Amino acid sequence: MSARKIIIDTDPGQDDAVAILMALASPEEIDVLGITAVAGNVPLSLTSKNARIVCELAGKANVKVYEGCDRPMGRALVTAEHVHGETGLNGPALPDPVMTVETQHAVDFIIETLRSHDTGTVTLCPLGPLTNIATAFTKAPDIIEKVQEIILMGGAYFEVGNITPAAEFNIYVDPQAADIVFKSGASIVVMPLDVTHKVLVTKPRNDAFRALGTKVGKAVAEMTDFFERFDKEKYGSEGAPLHDPCVTAYLIAPDLFSGRHINVEIETQSELTMGMTVADWWGVTERTPNALFIGDVDADGFFKLLTERLSRL
Repeated sequence: MSARKIIIDTDPGQDDAVAILMALASPEEIDVLGITAVAGNVPLSLTSKNARIVCELAGKANVKVYEGCDRPMGRALVTAEHVHGETGLNGPALPDPVMTVETQHAVDFIIETLRSHDTGTVTLCPLGPLTNIATAFTKAPDIIEKVQEIILMGGAYFEVGNITPAAEFNIYVDPQAADIVFKSGASIVVMPLDVTHKVLVTKPRNDAFRALGTKVGKAVAEMTDFFERFDKEKYGSEGAPLHDPCVTAYLIAPDLFSGRHINVEIETQSELTMGMTVADWWGVTERTPNALFIGDVDADGFFKLLTERLSRL
């Protein structure tokens, strides 16, 4: 089979960085057409910069990076420096990028790319708030039917919220955008906290990254050393969950994951539960299923795959 063509939409973020590295290390399965940056974990100027830093860390300075939306569709921007540090990539000391940002807006790149490819041949991989994707769908609704699949990290059901009691960060930042995407009719696969909280970077797993003895291995180990402090304190867990690399791993080895095709609605009205992913896991409504909601993962298989791919860079 030929490599799957994808656009990575991202707000790096240490876990975004690992997801990007894993994708760039997997050319047999994944053809990265471009990386689109969005405001989320940190403001747009930093997410754009961080995407380029990661490409250069991977030795893939030929990958094109586009800047997208600098704020959510209908709300003020909420960021997560308390988790990721003021740069979004705190941990390793990485040089500023030499790469430049493309002049085309990310939304226009998404539209143009989908229009120029055959229907069902481009997959969108959002790792952050869905602002760029929803803006593209709103501006050019004809592209929705062109999308092969949307594989996104966001939401939660059993694990409820990580930024509010009810909402996961990516969906909470721009619930209006998420609502547009989930109602679009596109084929959607969701990596919620329910599955990402099962892929924890324990000390042996992080030692395995460091033991690669490469610049990439060391950087990934130092990234997780930094941001795991927040999750370990918050959840009392053995290590930090690697949320976004679940998207990349699913592209390469979907058999590592299992879930249910269910209806997912986004709360956009109540400030108490704003951004909640109301997932009909138990099938108690008659609402039409609109997403494959992933619930479980082979964590050991995930980390074996991730470590092997990082060793290639």
